[in-house]
Amino acid sequence: MIKFTHGGSFIKTETFLKRSKSIFDKYEHVLHRYGYEGVLALAAATPVDSALTASSWGYKITKTKNSCRITWTNSNVQSGIPIAILIQYGHGTGTGGYVQGRDYINPATRQIFDRMVKEIWAEVTR
Repeated sequence: MIKFTHGGSFIKTETFLKRSKSIFDKYEHVLHRYGYEGVLALAAATPVDSALTASSWGYKITKTKNSCRITWTNSNVQSGIPIAILIQYGHGTGTGGYVQGRDYINPATRQIFDRMVKEIWAEVTR
């Protein structure tokens, strides 16, 4: 037989969890600000040949019961192929060659993520 007993209160834990849940609703504007900052950072970091890929960045906020997500998008799709991904990871050419990828997405978003985590964590633990 397993028996579990406890004494004391979980009020601090419950308060922390309730506050964490309300952060998403209370600070949606913060997520939009970071979404927009990410668009600017990605546009600035995108290698420019025709400028179409750089000017095609956007974002969306998705909220569920338990989470909130920022998704950055790029609408420059040619023949069903997202050009931003080809630039990031590289691709073969029609003549048998290969164009090396350039990691421009991760460095562009790293500072955004770092600032966002720091700001949201400070609010949750306040």
